Amino acid sequence: MKRVAILISGGGSNMVKLAESMTTDHPARPVVVIANDPNAGGLAKAADLGIPTAVVDHREFNKDRNAFEAVLHATLEEYQPDIICLAGFMRILTGGFTAHYAGRMLNIHPSLLPKYKGLHTHARALEAGDAEHGCTVHEVTADLDDGPVLGQARIAIQRGDTPDDLAARLLPMEHQLYPAVLRRFAAGDRTPIFLPKAGAMP
Repeated sequence: MKRVAILISGGGSNMVKLAESMTTDHPARPVVVIANDPNAGGLAKAADLGIPTAVVDHREFNKDRNAFEAVLHATLEEYQPDIICLAGFMRILTGGFTAHYAGRMLNIHPSLLPKYKGLHTHARALEAGDAEHGCTVHEVTADLDDGPVLGQARIAIQRGDTPDDLAARLLPMEHQLYPAVLRRFAAGDRTPIFLPKAGAMP
């Protein structure tokens, strides 16, 4: 049984879906949820699910990423994870940290990578006049929002869409994609998953 640590910064909706999926015949189980913000709403949700939680507050390290990551690493190692899932974890990790967990760390990003790495992906897709948008689960490497693609889900962009519209319509697809990829990844299968494209909302 693979041991999964989930890193969050906010409400943790993807964390909840990942945790809820890891039951019965799933090849993995959640062992800890770690937040970099003590006020992250996902901490209470994890506790409600019976998952141990921890906080490594990045603000306590005065922008010293190495010091922050040293404590994050030590906290993770207390739980001996086989897999680390970044689920809305809003910190850029250094190459040294990602190298230590190479091949074991996943992230979900709200764009069809390699398009729109970084922030404001929904607005950037609209500004570019794209016909579709989506999300990607990928292995984490030293380069931001890079690494092998393990799955993607797509939605149609409709006339009049706003960034908030796209975010709201994409979130259910994230909730389908990430657990599907994790199940396959935990079983040792890195074959990418591509969900059927979702159409417009009425």
